[in-house]
Amino acid sequence: MSSGIRFDRVSVAYGGTTVLDALDLTVEPGEVMALLGPSGSGKTTALRAVAGFVRPASGRVFIGERDVTALPPHRRGIGMVVQQYALFPHMRVADNVAFGLKARKAAKSEIAGRVAEALEMTGMAAYARRYPRELSGGQQQRVAIARALAVRPGVLLLDEPLSALDAQLRSGMLAELARLHRELPDVSILYVTHDQVEALTLADRIAVMDRARLRDCGTPQQLYRAPRTEFTASFVGDANLLAVTVRTAGAVSFGGFELRADTADAVPGAAATLCVRPHLVGLGDGPNALTGRVAEVQWRGATHRLHIEVGEGGARVKADVRELRTPPGVGDEVTVHFAPQDAVLLSAGVTDG
Repeated sequence: MSSGIRFDRVSVAYGGTTVLDALDLTVEPGEVMALLGPSGSGKTTALRAVAGFVRPASGRVFIGERDVTALPPHRRGIGMVVQQYALFPHMRVADNVAFGLKARKAAKSEIAGRVAEALEMTGMAAYARRYPRELSGGQQQRVAIARALAVRPGVLLLDEPLSALDAQLRSGMLAELARLHRELPDVSILYVTHDQVEALTLADRIAVMDRARLRDCGTPQQLYRAPRTEFTASFVGDANLLAVTVRTAGAVSFGGFELRADTADAVPGAAATLCVRPHLVGLGDGPNALTGRVAEVQWRGATHRLHIEVGEGGARVKADVRELRTPPGVGDEVTVHFAPQDAVLLSAGVTDG
């Protein structure tokens, strides 16, 4: 089957409301692309446009070199997994996995072998005779994935596939999906999620969506370490977003403190935002030191998160520090610091649109 997905200025509207606005995006053959964003951002609509469940108001959808915009779902060569699994309760596992093949009128001589192959690939071969009610949530999700893989799709669509699982099962399924991708290097995967960890763990690239539009796109490392916008910085991982004023080359002011940061291309006197990840903020004196009072202490197992009010306006800075035997109390004065190279300047001129 053909692989790769291309959105060419795809827009979708319901009742006059635009829910996907002129999306231009390419998923390369064999790539895992995560669509990440809050509810209502347009990510599931984009996936459904690829699946053929919604018709764009304008623009075109390509799978490989084929324009599939007007094709029905069963002619697009896709596999799809949704969060509700959608298994038929009256069918055994093997029959559920065979359903898509039968719907595509695959030869009977092929079906048994393809079903066995898909169940083996997902670790469910021993459960072929069971009914869905006899399986755990994680096992049901594996069956749903096996059903999608049995048709040997060029494109695999995953719509919040792990959201119904508990944390431990979700972690295990992420590892399984990563393994499956290694075994199916030619299959393009479009993965819809609002979970940052899932996107950072699985995706080759992440497309950040908000309010029906694509806001940013890049590798997980690019978006995490050097976000272009405040929305990306806050949605891909956690972030301190400090309102600063550019002073001179390599310096900004924040709440009465002068901090060092890369200010290349920034105009002196301009307002900007300095992005610093909480785990890069250390406790104690050092470069870019900030002194303030503890407003909140959260124990997170291996770390303590300190919320510290600093500066003339009492802005809060979050610091994730290794678990402390005796953490500071609320109201205590503390000093935190971060390295200049760990801060990213987001110019006020860079918008999310």
